[in-house]
Amino acid sequence: MLETIKLKRFALLALLLGYCATGNSQQMGGGGEANPELSTHAKALNDFRDMRFGLFVHWGPVSLRGTEISWSRGKEVAKDDYDSLYKEFNPVLFNASEWVRMAKEAGMKYIVLTTRHHDGFSLWKSDHSDYDMENTPYGRDIVGGIAQECSAQGLAFGVYYSICDWWHEDYPIEYPDEGYGFRTERDTTDSEMQQRMEKYIGYMKNQLKELIDEYDPAFIWFDGEWEWAWTHEMGMDMYRYLRELKDDLLINNRVDKGRKGMEGMTKDRKFAGDYATPEQQIGAFDDQNAWESCMTIANQWSWKPNDQLKSKKECVQTLVKTIGGDGNLLLNVGPMPDGRIEQRQMARLKAIGNWINNNKEAVYGTRGGPYLPNDIFVSTRKGDRIFIHLLTHPGEHLLLEMPKGIKVKKAYFLDGNSSLNFKRKKSGIVLEMPKKLPDSTVSVAVLELNRPTSNLEKIVFK
Repeated sequence: MLETIKLKRFALLALLLGYCATGNSQQMGGGGEANPELSTHAKALNDFRDMRFGLFVHWGPVSLRGTEISWSRGKEVAKDDYDSLYKEFNPVLFNASEWVRMAKEAGMKYIVLTTRHHDGFSLWKSDHSDYDMENTPYGRDIVGGIAQECSAQGLAFGVYYSICDWWHEDYPIEYPDEGYGFRTERDTTDSEMQQRMEKYIGYMKNQLKELIDEYDPAFIWFDGEWEWAWTHEMGMDMYRYLRELKDDLLINNRVDKGRKGMEGMTKDRKFAGDYATPEQQIGAFDDQNAWESCMTIANQWSWKPNDQLKSKKECVQTLVKTIGGDGNLLLNVGPMPDGRIEQRQMARLKAIGNWINNNKEAVYGTRGGPYLPNDIFVSTRKGDRIFIHLLTHPGEHLLLEMPKGIKVKKAYFLDGNSSLNFKRKKSGIVLEMPKKLPDSTVSVAVLELNRPTSNLEKIVFK
């Protein structure tokens, strides 16, 4: 037991030291070392961080097979079969208005749509590719429909675009990797490979300019930067090119090579990018660098029949743990081949939205902290209030330390402002908890202080 306590104390100390190190390091944001004068657009980034919750959509012809997007090509689905699926893709029940309304009712403030994944299929009518929506039986523009509805219903719109393209003839890597990963003979020269990549990057830039000109996205969400064909220099060049097209465009850190594995964080201005992207995990507390966790509502990114769905409680607690760490959550759904989103996924999103609607003051426009995330609760703050998001019942009493000079004027739950009794201690306050919390998913307690919370020191809960 003593060893367990020591380990827990060590973990808390490491977390705090990690926070301090983050605060003293160079913050990410901007065009990287090649473009030192090109910083992140501050207002766009602040608006993005205030949104807190968005919808990710992975979709394409692969939904006809119910396997994972791109990664099943050449594995569960033969390449020739996979690459021909667009000839059958006819989502006649697609309704952009319903998709956006669903996201809005879920409490989401933005949508990011996979316009082109690693399989190379373009979900819009592209003048630069025949492997696109125009050449499907459906023949209509999916991306334009979502972009227009986002504008009409007041949501921000973003596009996912893969750097790698296992279908395109000029991209030198194919999945699954065969031999050396070259499409041509193994004796291909470096010069020839460079020429092919230059041609491929020109294709990328043409498509990305097309997306910006036609749909005016707020964000471009890159992926696929981890393959050897893409370099740090290419990432910085691409960032500059896109910001010259649209100055307030936000570009995630996967445009460059700075991301470290699935935790997805970049904390060095050497690399280009505006925000970090942890994947299928909640990022560690970081209020110095903007970040966004992307996670699936089920197991698979694209639609899979009878895929196991996360519970309402897991989804809501994932959201509050993310915002308690000062990040955004991008929650993914996978539409079916006919264009509908499963009723059970829609019902789950609606349930999340109901919780957010009851607790929206503690979600939107907040910053994480001052209490660092722990197993009992996470915290957010705004104005003169701290919001305590209770993940579990803490027992009869909850002791909360307070920085010197901070006084709690009032405490209550967000559900109808039911009051919370508390006692002042020298080091803080003790909240007296009811036997049953108001909400079994997450209950939010509010502490009104005698001063703003913007510059409060971070506190490790003991």
